[in-house]
Amino acid sequence: MTIVFASSGDPRPRLVARLVAEGNLPTDLAEPVREAAAASRFSGKTGQVFEAFVAGEASLSRLALAGIGKANGADRLAALERAGGALAAKYLTSGETVLGIDFAGSALTATEAVAVLLGARLRGWRHDVYKTRLTDEQKVSLTSIVAIAAPEGADTAWATEAALAEGIEFTRELVTEPANVIYPESFVERCRARFAGTGVDVVVLDKAALEELGMGALLGVAQGSVREARVLALRWKGRAGARPTAFVGKGVTFDTGGISIKPAGGMEDMKWDMGGAGAVAGTLLALALRKAEADVIGVVGLVENMPDGNAQRPGDVVTSLSGQTIEVINTDAEGRLVLCDVLTWVQRTYAPATIVDLATLTGAIMVSLGHEYAGIFANDDLLASQLDAAGKASGDKLWRFPLSPAYDKLIDSPIADMKNVGPRFGGSITAAQFLQRFIGEGIAWAHLDIAGTVWADKPGATHDKGATGFGVRLLDRYVRDVLES
Repeated sequence: MTIVFASSGDPRPRLVARLVAEGNLPTDLAEPVREAAAASRFSGKTGQVFEAFVAGEASLSRLALAGIGKANGADRLAALERAGGALAAKYLTSGETVLGIDFAGSALTATEAVAVLLGARLRGWRHDVYKTRLTDEQKVSLTSIVAIAAPEGADTAWATEAALAEGIEFTRELVTEPANVIYPESFVERCRARFAGTGVDVVVLDKAALEELGMGALLGVAQGSVREARVLALRWKGRAGARPTAFVGKGVTFDTGGISIKPAGGMEDMKWDMGGAGAVAGTLLALALRKAEADVIGVVGLVENMPDGNAQRPGDVVTSLSGQTIEVINTDAEGRLVLCDVLTWVQRTYAPATIVDLATLTGAIMVSLGHEYAGIFANDDLLASQLDAAGKASGDKLWRFPLSPAYDKLIDSPIADMKNVGPRFGGSITAAQFLQRFIGEGIAWAHLDIAGTVWADKPGATHDKGATGFGVRLLDRYVRDVLES
């Protein structure tokens, strides 16, 4: 969906929306429209949409009223995004191709106006590539939004948010694609194509390179699949001098559980087990497109976990890149095996000051938090607080969990340095404890378990059912507030 800014004298679209604060219905509306709005109980609450048809000189036009909530309410920007999202949801398949949003008289700032546009664009994203039998009424018709009488500076501010939107949409695309389309090799090639010309340096390690390095943990997960493993590194160097920040993503493009196979019901959802890798790729795209003044490396470990005759077995011992040995108790606890080697490699190769990893790592985090928050584990209180603040500001919310030696001992192995799972209870914590063993001294590190947030079974305010793009807004906000400040 494209966003354009109208110039004075441009013809108005047939469909125009006006923004209404709660309890503040515009006085210049025709009396029948005001009466109809009141009769339908439209009051301007956040997300409400009312529509009327208005007779013009030659034809009917469509007028929409979108509620933006209280003029000075809490979470103001989120409410404005929700208003834009509500408009996009209502008119996405309406038959209209253009929606005008008239900001005249709304008293919104440039930042607030852009929030409305961002919400509309994000909610308007759909992935209908494989739907060949949609009726006209089911097809997306809305292709552009025209900002009318936008506040001064809104067009400049939108350029930054448009880059963020592209990053989120790229993440959603990667997460949505089926596993026969997106697998380690094709994930890399899609990123190569998308990052061409952006200024991002792309480094790819193939199976031979991974074997030469000694990434035994990552390769152990991949050995049951005909799809070869890859490690992909994306570097945006928008600032020189300081040690870089690394974002690391789990990229299990499909997870059967391996020999410890998952139940059949719902296994199709495991195409999104690469949600962390998708978020890292989308974040780097957003940073590059908006020319962020930061030195950021995104590294993703890409594998497919399959129950082939060559797959690793429960009880196998693998040697990680760090030299530490791991007893594989459960082959469905594969994400941490992928991440541990990637974490070691990024530290040795780029010497980052800070590492944030994102992974759809445990079902236990969904038991704890449902789908509203992602879990955060950190060895540094300042980093944890910075990410928490970024989560609150962006809407990608986090909830902190503990790390402690009391949990660490639960993954000690009798025959290796560690085992890849602990007992039933505290599963998300023991997974984080496992990863912490691969973090070097003096490095600020946070692990985000995003298993409950990358996919939605029903539409939200700014996303349709399916991939949410979780993580991109969080990391982008962290970069803005911490690295670019």
